[in-house]
Amino acid sequence: MSDTKPKKRFHVKTLLILLLVAAGAYAAFWGPSILKPVNPVVVLPGEHTGLSLFGLEITNTMLATLLADVILIVMGFSAWRFAKSGQLVPKGFVNAFEAIVEFLWNSIESSAGAKWGRRIMPVVATIFLLIFVANMVKLVPGFESIGWMEESPHGEGYAAVQLIPGVYTIDKTQPVTLEHAEGEEATHTEGEAPCQACEVVPWFRGSATDLNFTIALAVITVVMTQVYGVWALGPGYFSKFMPFKELVSGNPFGIINFAVGFLEIILEFAKILSFAFRLFGNIFAGALLLSIIGALLPIVIPPVLYIFEVFFGIIQAYVFFLLAVVFISGALVSHSDHGEEHH
Repeated sequence: MSDTKPKKRFHVKTLLILLLVAAGAYAAFWGPSILKPVNPVVVLPGEHTGLSLFGLEITNTMLATLLADVILIVMGFSAWRFAKSGQLVPKGFVNAFEAIVEFLWNSIESSAGAKWGRRIMPVVATIFLLIFVANMVKLVPGFESIGWMEESPHGEGYAAVQLIPGVYTIDKTQPVTLEHAEGEEATHTEGEAPCQACEVVPWFRGSATDLNFTIALAVITVVMTQVYGVWALGPGYFSKFMPFKELVSGNPFGIINFAVGFLEIILEFAKILSFAFRLFGNIFAGALLLSIIGALLPIVIPPVLYIFEVFFGIIQAYVFFLLAVVFISGALVSHSDHGEEHH
């Protein structure tokens, strides 16, 4: 046997990573000032894009949601084509998609059973996939940093620097503060910079960083919970909210049950707030943290945070999905069935 040790090879991937780190360090510390990362503008509502549809203003979070919808439709169409092809062994993307759907089905079946699981699956799985795709898409570089440049409404921004005709960027080393009289707006002539104290309004922004998106999903989930409850139990489902029969039956606990029914109504509205603000708060905070850390420590740390954000985006989508499954499964069972289980 030979005692010679194999020579260590310098992998191309390692070289590429080192070159990217060096390029990031050069841009952040020694390169031109226009390459230095800029602190993000913190805005809660979706920002305008200049587009409208039937008088409805299209925001950047709406565009991001539409993009996620298109990707989701393509994913579904690809899975449908594979199912129609007659092949038995999925490969690549379809294999990953099948694994996700199988995992979701196992979670639903264990909670609601096979019969109701087949009826619940289309709604809750679609919600999971939409949140999942929206959270992954927002991590694409440039997603929340490339857009329109406009005058800062607060009068504090950065100077505009022209890269090529019609394309501008902002320079972190040239902060600008304007003092306008009330109601006065800055005017610019053709060929000049688009603004003086500039800020960037991104074309796309993470869907879940807009409360409209999370509240809409929360309302859909809670409404569908009532729909499935009525589907399973009939009109008697509403007896848990308005137990008039127990109140007039002379049962000494009737008043208590009636008060509990009132609390159940409050709980349904509380679910909307819980769903919406949990998803919004976690995704918005993650995006803000990634932007701030990226501006302060532009090398090494951001890639680690990106990995964390991928994991966190998946977890938040699954938490929303799992809570929806639990609430819908609970609506399928009457209070009397719960009582028999306890006794």
